[in-house]
Amino acid sequence: MTTPEGRTSGDGDTVAAVVRQWRAVHPDLDTGPMEIIGRVNRCAALLQQAEDAPLRRAGLSRAEFDLLGALRRTGHELTPGDLARETFSSGAAVTKRLKQLTERGLVERRADTRDRRVAHVGLTGVGRDLVDGILPDQLAYESAVLSEIGAADREELAALLAALLGRLEGRLDALRF
Repeated sequence: MTTPEGRTSGDGDTVAAVVRQWRAVHPDLDTGPMEIIGRVNRCAALLQQAEDAPLRRAGLSRAEFDLLGALRRTGHELTPGDLARETFSSGAAVTKRLKQLTERGLVERRADTRDRRVAHVGLTGVGRDLVDGILPDQLAYESAVLSEIGAADREELAALLAALLGRLEGRLDALRF
C-alpha cells in the first residue's frame, strides 16, 4: 500500500526502526512477521490512547460503548455471558461495566423467570438514545483517523485484516509453541 504522498507503508514508522535493528543483530532471521504483528499491536495501542473523543464527551469508555453497542445492534436482551462473548471481555469486566451502566440508567437487568441465577440485560430508552446519538459522531471520528489512507487501500486493509482475524479466531491455542 502507498500513502497519499506516494511513500510505501512502513518507510519511517517505529516498527521499521525496530526491524532494522533486529536485522542488524540477526540478519539470518526473517523479521517479516514482526513487521505485521508489530504494526497491528502498535496501531491498536495508539488507537486506545486516542480515547475516542465522541465517547469521552459522553462520559463513556470504549469498553462501555462496546457493551451498549452490542445490545443495540443485536436488538434484544443479552446475558452477561453473551455480552462477554460479543465484546471479547472477561466476565468480571462485563459485570463491573454493567454495574456502572445500570447506575447511570443506561441498561437494566432482569432476572430470568425460570432461573433466577440468570440475568438478562437490555438497553433503557436513555441508553438506546445515547448509542444512536453517539454512533454518527464516533463513525465520523474513526473516518477522520483513517482519512490519510485512500479508499482502495482502506478496503484492501479491511479485507486483509478480516482474513487474518478469520484465521486467528479460535486458533491461537493451537498455534502456541
